[in-house]
Amino acid sequence: ESKSGPLQVMRQGSLLTMDFPAFHMKPCQRPPNSLLKGLNRQPQAVFSVEADPNYYAILTTEDEVRSVEPDLKLFEQLHPYGVIVTAPGNHSDCVSRYFAPCYGIPEDPVTGSAHTTLTPYWAKKLGKTRLEASQLSSRGGVLRCELLGDRVKIAGKAITYMKAEIYLP
Repeated sequence: ESKSGPLQVMRQGSLLTMDFPAFHMKPCQRPPNSLLKGLNRQPQAVFSVEADPNYYAILTTEDEVRSVEPDLKLFEQLHPYGVIVTAPGNHSDCVSRYFAPCYGIPEDPVTGSAHTTLTPYWAKKLGKTRLEASQLSSRGGVLRCELLGDRVKIAGKAITYMKAEIYLP
């Protein structure tokens, strides 16, 4: 449980909906060279979030996000940070990709947690609270996101890949 309340998970039809605290980006005044060189392009802006060890690179177009071929060796030097690239979408409100090679994740297929930050950013930019977000990895995925004050609801299709029980002493 966080200061902003516990994570809540609900099933709505065939979608799994999760309720998270919303996080807000702060401009990164001096992005690391390994980030900029690793992207092989100059982003419009770079942001970070105090509660989230990732850099958020804002690009211009969906095609630019799709064509990113990062230097993962340079991104590894950013540990503990991952890199999220994002831009407005052609057929969705926003698109993104997520790279975290320092955690053994060259590119994550669909990253719900990143949208706890992307949703407030794009909601403000686009002047709306409900967004459709597409992650452009090779597997890809679509998330339905809604900004509700200091919370973000994220819904998407999901499959069970693991079940576990946690025992507390």
